[in-house]
Amino acid sequence: MHKKNLLYFSMTILIFLIDRISKYFILKLSTPTGDLNISITSFLNFNLIWNSGVAFGLLSFDQNIYYNIVTAIIILVTSILIWIAIRAKGLEKISFLLIIGGSFGNMFDRLYYSAVIDFIDITYNDYHWFIFNVADIFICIGVILLIILEFFKIKVKV
Repeated sequence: MHKKNLLYFSMTILIFLIDRISKYFILKLSTPTGDLNISITSFLNFNLIWNSGVAFGLLSFDQNIYYNIVTAIIILVTSILIWIAIRAKGLEKISFLLIIGGSFGNMFDRLYYSAVIDFIDITYNDYHWFIFNVADIFICIGVILLIILEFFKIKVKV
């Protein structure tokens, strides 16, 4: 049982590290003023933004009190998710761990930089999706997996 818990813990840390490494390279590529605009393909760009809100820049605040309240709520929700993940089993546990790993990456940014580093910009025919980061990808995959598992009442042992 301890080996499995170590594997789960390692997965969360790996997600955190993948996110941190991606953000480290983006910051290294940016100019001293923090600007970055790199076209990778016709639909994928790297544009550095500092997100002081929550998911996809929603609820952005200029006042520190609101930012701190939102950050405290995110820490509380992540703590509850850890508690739930400890008790979960199978693919449901993996889903929660994906969310937690991504949350740790964004939480680090919130606490260290007072904003989350977002840089993945998808554009199609002048339509821009929200700019996001690697942690957001893992969070979304975890949430989508949980929705699928619940919707189809799937129980998968891992």
